[in-house]
Amino acid sequence: MLVAFEAGGLLRSLVLFVSYPLVWLVGEDQLGLKIMVFLTLFGIKKDTFRIGSAVLPKFFLENMGWEGFEAIMRCNKKVASSKLPRAMVEGFLKDYLGVEGVIARDIKSFKGYFLGLFEEKKENNTPTHRYDEATAGNDNTISITGSHIEYIDQELFPYFKKVCLMLSSEERRNWHVLPKERYPKPLIFHDGRLAFRPTPASSLAFFMWLPLGLFLSICRFTFGTALPFNLSAPVLAFSGTRTTLSRPQNPLSLVQNEENQKGMLYVCNHRTLLDPLYIAYVLDKPLSAVTYSLSRFNELVAPIRTIRLTRDRERDRETMDKLLSLGNLVVCPEGTTCREPYLLRFSPLFAELTDDIVPVAVDVKVSMFYGTTASGHKCLDPFFHFMNPNPTYFIKILDRVPLSETCLGGGRSRIEVANFVQREIGNALGFACTSLTRKDKYMILAGNEGVNEGPCHNCK
Repeated sequence: MLVAFEAGGLLRSLVLFVSYPLVWLVGEDQLGLKIMVFLTLFGIKKDTFRIGSAVLPKFFLENMGWEGFEAIMRCNKKVASSKLPRAMVEGFLKDYLGVEGVIARDIKSFKGYFLGLFEEKKENNTPTHRYDEATAGNDNTISITGSHIEYIDQELFPYFKKVCLMLSSEERRNWHVLPKERYPKPLIFHDGRLAFRPTPASSLAFFMWLPLGLFLSICRFTFGTALPFNLSAPVLAFSGTRTTLSRPQNPLSLVQNEENQKGMLYVCNHRTLLDPLYIAYVLDKPLSAVTYSLSRFNELVAPIRTIRLTRDRERDRETMDKLLSLGNLVVCPEGTTCREPYLLRFSPLFAELTDDIVPVAVDVKVSMFYGTTASGHKCLDPFFHFMNPNPTYFIKILDRVPLSETCLGGGRSRIEVANFVQREIGNALGFACTSLTRKDKYMILAGNEGVNEGPCHNCK
């Protein structure tokens, strides 16, 4: 269901959901699995299929048992087998569990598109074993080679010094969920629109909610962009949206320096495309916003001035300086969104512009859809966010950056100022600061550097 929705869209996921009674009747492990794989992958472009590495790891980790994970990590060398297609599991197993080999079946393809059918098994499909000097006497080494397996041959057991037995679903229910702090490596980036695990029950609730959610999304988006905040806020709150605002204890810290001829610069972390809009609403001040990627549609309907940056340092500096001379400005120096409790590296360009810098900590909570994407259509981001039953925004305005921590007044370097602001926002939210960048995110999730090739690329 998850792969069908993310790779094939709503109609494909609906067809798969409706077919579940048939899958249940014929058995989910044999013919039923083949039916699900066919409905999910038929016609999907092979080269752009990144669900296994960009979307599924989050759900695999959330569904992993603590006991099973500890047993796996005790071994120095690991080989995994799965009934799922290799394209779905190989990325997660190698990147997060350190598996050296994955025994799973491939999907047939034709002219770059999946056919949805498993590759035929080779004649010698029973795994062979290597038991040589490299593996002899090593209790933590199990070496299995082969094409595809659906079970481990009992003849291999005498050669194994440690054997993992398959557990039933009832036994696995008694396992504890693996805590996030025990993940083999932090889950910082993941893609996909669905924010929930699509079990049969939750999938039914999803399809029942969809018509109302779409109606609410259109209404919320229309009222939010067409009406001033004092009028749209009650309507949005009545529809189920939540906004929590926290201001500094000393309101004088937000008062602009009279000697400064420029506006106030608000620097926030980036959670969704709507961050500048919410900040403008809660401050009840006219603001301009600069961003690295914005769809033409969202640029046209935005109720505040939005300017695209070019990634040319001098040109962007002139643009931001001009906007500051005209009034208040909000900037997201991360350059891209991050869903998890981490902050990406802050671009230090903003630190050179003014000493009147106010950090703003932003967080978003959703239950059904993510309002961000790395590989999808960004013009739909606000609609997906507003399709959640109760989308919640947390905005915490922090104290203005002390003059001693600025470039012009304190003699700090622009990198020091950027790192200071990042730490302040991270401490306010309880987020971890990283040195990762927009380029790192897009290389992991989309296989590119996140640079627009043209105005129509993914609606950018």
